[in-house]
Amino acid sequence: MPIVTALRPARPGHVLVELDGERWRTIPLEVAARSGLEAGLELDRPRLRTLRRELRRGDALAAGAKALARREHSERQLRDVLDREEAVATLRRLGALDDSRFAHARAETLAERGLGDAAIAFRLERDGIDSESSTAALAALEPERHRAVRLTERRGAGARTTRWLAARGFAPESIEAAMPCVAPGDGPELG
Repeated sequence: MPIVTALRPARPGHVLVELDGERWRTIPLEVAARSGLEAGLELDRPRLRTLRRELRRGDALAAGAKALARREHSERQLRDVLDREEAVATLRRLGALDDSRFAHARAETLAERGLGDAAIAFRLERDGIDSESSTAALAALEPERHRAVRLTERRGAGARTTRWLAARGFAPESIEAAMPCVAPGDGPELG
């Protein structure tokens, strides 16, 4: 069995592992610590399995952190990216992954893009957000009725805008509030 003869500092946060006096590989310092690597340690099969598991865990955490640095993700989305529950749990514990925060940010973005509450709720559910977090995120938004009025002012009141709002997930009550000049029978059936 090979023996760890030295752990030498490498690039920041990494160590070079020497086996039997030869350079073997550079690994993250935290992986070396969690694996219990030290000079004089014999690398038998159980130790190699532990090291391999810790390397995969470290890779998953790095991939998760990289994905979260680009944009917010829900837990389910990140699980799909990482396929590692342990990494997701660690990122959640560190505060980097928060479904409630994601739901609020995503709902705000979708509302700014002109979607109604039904469409936003659908998208949040598709992103893996539970109904409680989704409901809280929707409640934090500007009321749907006000958003519909603002969009109608920009697009103009009429049957075409009525259909557009309905297709964007706005509730019939919000559309009616935004279309005071459209008589109840003039537009498409909304219910």
